Amino acid sequence: MRQQKTEVISFKADESLFEALRGVRNRSDFIRHAVLQALRNTCPLCGGTGVLTPEQQKHLNDFLAEHAVEECGTCHERHLVCLKEASR
Repeated sequence: MRQQKTEVISFKADESLFEALRGVRNRSDFIRHAVLQALRNTCPLCGGTGVLTPEQQKHLNDFLAEHAVEECGTCHERHLVCLKEASR
């Protein structure tokens, strides 16, 4: 079986983050899992920056002409709804 190639990535942590991670048994696994989880939940438009470029905002506005952001009646999370399908 072929072993998967790995790379080492390091980052700076302030004292409070360092202290919070101190008690974690396997920090590498914990951090790896946290990063992968964050990447799975990243906004597809802004890529996690929280800010849209003017071009992205224009595309979103065009999309929202036929879609809306609504609150789910069950879980109360916001989600996209196609207005064309809602009018059927």
